[in-house]
Amino acid sequence: MSETRDTIYADPLRATGLFAFDAKVAEVFPDMIQRSVPGYATIVAMTGLLAQRYASAGSRLYDLGCSLGASTLAMRANLESSDCRIVGVDNSSAMLARARQIIDADDNTTPVDLLCADLADVAIEDASVVVLNFTLQFVPPAQRDAVIARICDGLRPGGIMVLSEKVIFEDAHLDALNIDLHHEFKRANGYSDLEIAQKRAALENVLVPESLARHRQRISDAGFSACDVWFQCFNFASLIALK
Repeated sequence: MSETRDTIYADPLRATGLFAFDAKVAEVFPDMIQRSVPGYATIVAMTGLLAQRYASAGSRLYDLGCSLGASTLAMRANLESSDCRIVGVDNSSAMLARARQIIDADDNTTPVDLLCADLADVAIEDASVVVLNFTLQFVPPAQRDAVIARICDGLRPGGIMVLSEKVIFEDAHLDALNIDLHHEFKRANGYSDLEIAQKRAALENVLVPESLARHRQRISDAGFSACDVWFQCFNFASLIALK
């Protein structure tokens, strides 16, 4: 499927409105996320390798906030355990409709169920791998503890959670520096200052980042036995949590 360039915020808007994963975003999402999130391709590829290592026979693998299914496909391509099933969850019907087309065009036979639902309502059952790649940051903060606790409860012993997020730094200077570096990354990928400013305004109060310390504490409180960062670039990081 051909990739459409992201120009959603290229022209001046009277009001940016709140960012939403609607049909316009679904159409340009691969280009948008590659040009906006440093290390995205690496995180997705390594998600597949982590699934290869930790998936156990007969279990479920969850891609929570699956968008167009990039992590789902990476896991599917690397699975070696038999009788596994992947469950992709997203609350955007537009994203899931496009994800279904992309997944159906893939020749891998591991079954994939796509579920349109909010994370707060999803039961995690008999899982060996649960992935949240840039998903928790869109969940209301008051619901995040329960989401992570439910994931831990639904994982088999020895299972893994991959949590990738935009993060904030507790030191104000470091936080400002990493925000600036991220903006430079986006400029280097062809986004204008207008696009950067308008998208940032649209995401305010929709994408609510937290510190790595807060994520680690929540993961520990949920009952995971170990957790640490395995990838970070600027203010984007990915953590592994083991049950």
